[in-house]
Amino acid sequence: MLRTVQLILPALIPSWNFFDVIAPSPRIEHQLLDHAGKPHGDWQAFRPRPDNISLLTMLRRLIWNPRWNESLFLVSCAERLSQDITPEHSEREILTRMKRDLQAETDAAQFRFRLVFIHREDETLTQEILYTSAPEPLA
Repeated sequence: MLRTVQLILPALIPSWNFFDVIAPSPRIEHQLLDHAGKPHGDWQAFRPRPDNISLLTMLRRLIWNPRWNESLFLVSCAERLSQDITPEHSEREILTRMKRDLQAETDAAQFRFRLVFIHREDETLTQEILYTSAPEPLA
């Protein structure tokens, strides 16, 4: 009985220490490359958030939003990769999902991604690049 109460108690009484640390969340950016590894353009945000959404879309997303759930998983992978926790698994998961999305959007030969942390220093926003992947074929 005591063991059951110990298991249920954390669910009934919330913990106010939800986050260990409040820190910038990594952003995932990608760059398309040709066969020779030359960039096609600038770095682009991967799955950028829309500027605005309709009320109907917002209500629908309260019930069903698998793409957003997958994007949250990618942020978790990016955090683990930047902290060197399961780096191989995290990189593979990010590459797999990016490859699937980019194959449908472009005919580029390769791509790569990087993790960018944006934080405020005084009055300016500072961008810090913590990780850049090797080129990955899209085919």
